[in-house]
Amino acid sequence: MFIDYLDTPLGLFEFMATEQGICQAIFCGDKISDDKAYGDQKGESKANDITELCKQQLIEYFAGQRHAFTVPLDPQGTEFQQSVWGCLAKIPFGTVKSYGEIAKMLDKPKASQAVGGANGRNPITLIVPCHRVIGGDGSLTGYAGGIERKLWLLNHEGVEVKQSNQNAKLDIKNVINKRQAKTQFLR
Repeated sequence: MFIDYLDTPLGLFEFMATEQGICQAIFCGDKISDDKAYGDQKGESKANDITELCKQQLIEYFAGQRHAFTVPLDPQGTEFQQSVWGCLAKIPFGTVKSYGEIAKMLDKPKASQAVGGANGRNPITLIVPCHRVIGGDGSLTGYAGGIERKLWLLNHEGVEVKQSNQNAKLDIKNVINKRQAKTQFLR
């Protein structure tokens, strides 16, 4: 397993790879991986060609120079989760889809809730763009990295987000140093 980190406008980003591709990518805040198997010391990079390519593409994305990731991926999940993540990967930069639209893409129009569950378990945040999924009414919905990060990412991509009282109160400083909540089921 290989691991590397990148400081981003949204906090520290941690990404891991197998020999086949990126298998995990998360906003890790102040809490970096403490699993010694990934590096000699806590937070030390153990890079390979795939993590180097991922880092370069992430730098380009945050600089506004990249709209699609081409780094090889190796997500681990059920067949259904894999199908949902495949749909997420097809959502173009600067656009959004609802859970219902993704369910229809899978020819399972009544599976919106299951799509939401698989979306929430996406192990490759940002690169597999789960932040581009919104509610059927156009509202922001949950995001494992924090709704503030989701709003920032959508704004970065030029997406007009439905205004709400909740959105007006969001402050990116509230999540920048926080690790994504979903990490309890990763690895």
